Amino acid sequence: MRALRRFTVRAQLPAPLAPLQTLATNLRWTWHAPTRDLFASLDPDAWDASGQDPVRLLGEIPTGRLAELAADDAVAAEVAERAAELETYLSEPRWYDEADGAGRPSAVAYFSMEFGVSEVLPNYSGGLGVLAGDHLKAASDLGVPLVAVGLLYRSGYFRQSLSLDGWQLEHYPAIDPQGLPLQLLTDASGAPELVEVAMPGDRTLHARIWQAAVGRVPLLLLDTDIAENAAENSESGGGADLRGVTDRLYGGDQNHRIQQEILIGVGGVRAVRAFCQLTGHPTPEVFHTNEGHAGFLGCERIRELCTGSAVSSNGAGPATASASSGGLDFDEALAAVRAGTVFTTHTPVPAGIDRFGLDLVRHYLTDRLLPGLPTDRLLALGAEEDPETFNMAHMGLRLAQRANGVSRLHGTVSREMFGGLWAGFDREEVPIGSVTNGVHGPTWEAHQVTELFGEPGSSTAEVSDADVWGLRNTLRSRLVDEVRRRVRAAWLERGASEPELGWTDHVFDRDVLTVGFARRVPTYKRLTLMLRDADRLRSLLLDPHRPVQLVVAGKSHPADDGGKALIQQIVRFADDAGVRHRIVFLPDYDMSMARYLYWGCDVWLNNPLRPLEACGTSGMKSALNGGLNLSIRDGWWDEFYDGANGWAIPTADGVEDPTRRDDLEANALYELIATQVGPAFYDRVDGVPHRWVEMVRHTLTTLRPKVQATRMVREYVQDWYTPAARAAADAAASDYAVARDIAQFRARLNKAWNHVRITGVDASGLPDTPVVGSPITVRAGVDLAGLDPSDVTVEAVVGRVDSSDELADPVTVAMEHRGDGSWEVAVPLPHAGLTGYTVRVLPHHPHLASSVELGRIVLAG
Repeated sequence: MRALRRFTVRAQLPAPLAPLQTLATNLRWTWHAPTRDLFASLDPDAWDASGQDPVRLLGEIPTGRLAELAADDAVAAEVAERAAELETYLSEPRWYDEADGAGRPSAVAYFSMEFGVSEVLPNYSGGLGVLAGDHLKAASDLGVPLVAVGLLYRSGYFRQSLSLDGWQLEHYPAIDPQGLPLQLLTDASGAPELVEVAMPGDRTLHARIWQAAVGRVPLLLLDTDIAENAAENSESGGGADLRGVTDRLYGGDQNHRIQQEILIGVGGVRAVRAFCQLTGHPTPEVFHTNEGHAGFLGCERIRELCTGSAVSSNGAGPATASASSGGLDFDEALAAVRAGTVFTTHTPVPAGIDRFGLDLVRHYLTDRLLPGLPTDRLLALGAEEDPETFNMAHMGLRLAQRANGVSRLHGTVSREMFGGLWAGFDREEVPIGSVTNGVHGPTWEAHQVTELFGEPGSSTAEVSDADVWGLRNTLRSRLVDEVRRRVRAAWLERGASEPELGWTDHVFDRDVLTVGFARRVPTYKRLTLMLRDADRLRSLLLDPHRPVQLVVAGKSHPADDGGKALIQQIVRFADDAGVRHRIVFLPDYDMSMARYLYWGCDVWLNNPLRPLEACGTSGMKSALNGGLNLSIRDGWWDEFYDGANGWAIPTADGVEDPTRRDDLEANALYELIATQVGPAFYDRVDGVPHRWVEMVRHTLTTLRPKVQATRMVREYVQDWYTPAARAAADAAASDYAVARDIAQFRARLNKAWNHVRITGVDASGLPDTPVVGSPITVRAGVDLAGLDPSDVTVEAVVGRVDSSDELADPVTVAMEHRGDGSWEVAVPLPHAGLTGYTVRVLPHHPHLASSVELGRIVLAG
């Protein structure tokens, strides 16, 4: 008989084993090897059969076996020891609590559409989610008081398999939250706490809140698959099924997508308020929006400040007071919200930004959803060049006083891409900085690396070349075993029979140079660049003296047939009996597969179309394990490549023809493998490739500390969260006096700015033959149109000029107000050669992050 419905019942553990429930549901086990080893020791076969999932494992161990384990004093002692370790980890002071941390926020709310914490919690699609998961783990290790917010997807992203002809197939397994390391947020009576979000048509979307414990960090996941939404749908006479809002990650049409983004933004803030009220967790002072998906959180925070209260959960009245008793007006609330918000953009291309039709956004931003807020002001937050489109990234930038890209190069690309919001400013002045992503070392580093080399930053000098090479051989051998297992399983799933799969026992060779390429499959990542010259690739794979073996993995978005076609090209090439022992495509790429690839690949290949890779952290994870990167200089590799830690694939920048560019860069890739990578790997003395080992050693010494997520989170704390917390505190002090002052200041600017003009500019004081350092006195007359001189900064700008009189390498110096509308400053000439100058006027307020922030500028001439 077939079950009508399935659900998970958790095991009742004997008292000596009871702490295992806490150990299983706190996801610290995902990066704490002793805890994983404990679970594995309880029943090794069941541990493997459960997919190394402790919650599932405890439900599958027979009662008799649990009784035996409980009676074993050694087991009981180890369970108690691991539980005590976890308690210490959760309560002891960490880096964040150090004395020099004055002004740090008491809590930070971190919003992301996906979180890749572990494969047992399939709430991620790729790099964005895994980065968010690593951010939480590093924050936990450092003691940063984060509370994270996302959605719980009942079918996750999707599981990938292949048809017999190599076409990607998607499967959406139903996920039972009771079987995941989660617990419901409940109120004092034990009833599930619900978040309510108004939908058009007088309907209300209800969501319960699941909690995951990521070490010290609570992760709140909103779930709409509940009976209240079925009843709501029935009572309202139908319409879109509200139970399905959180069914799939990045699924559905535009209506479905905006419902998800309103839920995580508006509902997410309400979930944080409920969580803090029920648990006593500190209320966040800083809100970090990881990509634009959750941007509506800023609108909800504005509403809180305007109405003076948070929307309650479960309809029980105001949950927390959020502002002065009288509330703020929209502009005052906007100033307060911006002060405490950080926005991170992850996309280097406009096509990667979520956009919605303006009418669709207007349909959802009703007075029931955000009571009292003017719709036109809300819509203006997402305005872009197309007047009928609402841009989520633009909203994120307008609602955050601090914004960043995710690598140094991506910061440059972002300033160019969003520069239109700061028209008139040079691109390098656009207020978008960068924090280069990092990866969580304890999650991605093989324990053999840690055992041999110690913690990141430790000296590798005492480790012999033979031992380094032995480590790489061990990790490669483990990958070969996993490749053979997965290739066999994939072919069985494609319809092959056991008798015809004997060849899978000999796929890959433990001693052959192994190259890995694994990631999502959008066009710009160029999955098939390696196939530009199939004969050349074949010759590299089958070289009798220096062969190469290539493992490829990745998922294409279900709606992206172009990406699926790229996968099919790779699969068909890899299916050829002449090369299938040297190249494989492994379906269903996830975190469990990724570890084997990062551990075992000698070389990590990355060949995006520069500069379209925002960061690309997969190569960092390989570097943690002594893998050498072979990459286009894009994302993180552009700033971390030093000539001795891998290879940079030359790029054909400036070549307009995309076909010719791909041909040129593919040929450069083949040449590097044939003339540099291969010889370094195979040229050996006494069985050891010393040149290769030296590069591995250099990578572990220099890159291993740099790519850590703890480095990334420290940067966020020091350079972003702490300044944001101080700005938010200043804005809120004395009944939001600063927020009110900023709003009044912006109102004055709005009224006067179009009439501000520079009435004249002249310079004097130059000698007949000026040299570098000679002073030039610049004077300007400025009509402030009623603004006070303290409302502006007037600057002289001096720099090199080209044939069109455009300034380069400019030096800006604030001018002094001399009265009667005149301003003056002496500037030492900064450059030799053809030099020019100009004058500009910018807004000035002590509580702006910079004079560029508001995008206002008046230029001379």
